[in-house]
Amino acid sequence: MNQGFSKTERLLKTDEFSSVFALRRSRHGRYLQVLLGEAQEHPRLGLVVAKKVAKRAHERNYMKRVLREWFRLHKHGLPAQDIVVRAKMKFEQEDFQAVWQELQRLLNQKAS
Repeated sequence: MNQGFSKTERLLKTDEFSSVFALRRSRHGRYLQVLLGEAQEHPRLGLVVAKKVAKRAHERNYMKRVLREWFRLHKHGLPAQDIVVRAKMKFEQEDFQAVWQELQRLLNQKAS
């Protein structure tokens, strides 16, 4: 079972992100907003962590690293669709377990 995070599992282009944002199928939590896109061959992840949420680059990078790691470990159980995860609030190392649980809950919710 492949545990990597290859380029084919990422949303890279603006058009790919735009198509997910255009559908407006989203779910909200305390730390995160999850937007769901069209069905694909396999799940693909896009991350948005704005400077407004975390001022320093190393903080934004940490947040993205935590979210990518969750996706890498759980991608085999996810539906084949585009997923954009947008950080709404800054989180740090002591919050990462709560963030993982929130992401799991948001992705398991029925469509809203």
